[in-house]
Amino acid sequence: MKIIDWYILKKYFVTFFFTILTITTIAVVIDTSEKADDFVNSGLSTWKIITNYYVGFVPFIISMIFPLMNFIAVIYFTSRMAARSEMVAILAGGVRFNRVLKPYFVGALFLTVIFWLASQTWIPKANKIRTDFQAYYVDRNSSYQPNLRQTDNYYMRSDSNTYVALLYYDTSNKSAGGFTMEKVRDNKIYLNLRADRIQWDTAKKDWKLYNLVAHTMNGSRESAWKSRDSSVNLNIRPNELGHDEYLKDKLTSSQLREYIEREEIRGNEGLNIYKVERYHRDSTPFSILILTIMGAVISSRKVRGGSGLHLALGIVAAALFVVMDKFAITFSTKGNFPPILAAWVPNIIFSGVTLILYKKAPK
Repeated sequence: MKIIDWYILKKYFVTFFFTILTITTIAVVIDTSEKADDFVNSGLSTWKIITNYYVGFVPFIISMIFPLMNFIAVIYFTSRMAARSEMVAILAGGVRFNRVLKPYFVGALFLTVIFWLASQTWIPKANKIRTDFQAYYVDRNSSYQPNLRQTDNYYMRSDSNTYVALLYYDTSNKSAGGFTMEKVRDNKIYLNLRADRIQWDTAKKDWKLYNLVAHTMNGSRESAWKSRDSSVNLNIRPNELGHDEYLKDKLTSSQLREYIEREEIRGNEGLNIYKVERYHRDSTPFSILILTIMGAVISSRKVRGGSGLHLALGIVAAALFVVMDKFAITFSTKGNFPPILAAWVPNIIFSGVTLILYKKAPK
């Protein structure tokens, strides 16, 4: 790393952190004004609101704008350097264009790694703080009420040959009534369990059955037995009962993969939204590299419009990236578009565009 590399890196990071701090501050102010009534009605102190909501909200906002603010920051400080003929002087001094891009790549790689690590674990944990507050104090009139909701008539697959039915499920005490479980082998039921009530055991991490009646069938022979209480592993967790619109956001990547695998074993459909989220956590950090190189290539040329023209081009490119990403997600969640392609298509297309711009850039 030479002096010019550290010079570019310094401008890169200072501009990026200033940009993202400014936009995040604006977002917090707007969100506070919108939720002022909810905060007052919650009866929580200012410190409680900060620790129970904004500790999660700020990382959420940063994760949303991170790649695009990086793109805008690169375009801004590079176009300023080009306007002051710094780029012309560097290239005229015999430095190859590839070499000029080295500090951009190093800075982008550093931010990519940080953002990838955050996307896997840190941001989902922050989202849990934000969404729990949102669900309880803001969405009280919506269908998502984790502490008050009772849902009727559940029927699902616990695994490839086990089917579970619940007459109702109460999220407040994690209990259900009218429990039935059937195990199937060779398209025939060989075990039938019924219980008046089941309760989630937080210590053992399984379900406790009350007033259990079991029937086992082996050909023409059938046997039955009763028990006042017993434990059973249903391969179902309480947070999987009931619709949680925030579930994909607050599961860490390892938990999200496990959830998708369990739901596929159960034969459940509509998992593309979770699969897209899983692949997005890899593709979005990688987009930082692509957008950084694209921004450097676009804004390194000195033009009559200066920074204004470069920023306009950057905003248009960023808007196209977002629109393309949203369309791909919609086609995947509402149609049959493969989730992995939905997550990676914007990166693939913009990689090609970046390569074309790079070949046409003055060197």
